[in-house]
Amino acid sequence: MNGTLGTAVGETKWEHFPHAADVGIRGFGKTVAEAFEQAALALTAVVTTAEVRPLISVTVEREAPDIELLFVEWLNAIIYEMAVRKMLFSRFAVTVDGTQLRGTLWGEAVDVARHAPACEPKGATYTALKVANEGSGVWTAACIVDV
Repeated sequence: MNGTLGTAVGETKWEHFPHAADVGIRGFGKTVAEAFEQAALALTAVVTTAEVRPLISVTVEREAPDIELLFVEWLNAIIYEMAVRKMLFSRFAVTVDGTQLRGTLWGEAVDVARHAPACEPKGATYTALKVANEGSGVWTAACIVDV
C-alpha cells in the first residue's frame, strides 16, 4: 500500500513493504522530519484505512544516540500513545534537532465500528532500519513494525 499525500500529484510520501508476519513502513520527505511524519502516516495506515479526525493533540519528546534510533523512538512513542490513550492519529508535526525530537500528534479516540482496526502495532524494530538522505533532496525513514 502506498500513500500519495502532499501537493505533488502522484508523489509517493509513504509506503508499506512486506516482511514475513510483520510490516515494513517507509516515509519520504524533503527533510528528515518530513520523512518521520510520513512514516507515522504509514504506521496509522497499518491499523486503519478509515478517516481519522485530528481532534485532539498529544505532544511527545524523544532523544536517542543517533538519527536511526531516534526514528524507532518516534514510532514507539506513537504506538505507546495509541495504546494508552486508545487513539489513532492522522496528522503529525515533527522537529528534529540533532538527535532530539519534538512531535505533535493529532487524532481521535478509536471508534471500532468506524475505524475497523486491522491490528494493533506492538513496536517498531531495528529490522530494516534505515534513515538516510538519498540525494536529490529526498530523505527516507524505514523499519519493520511488529504487528
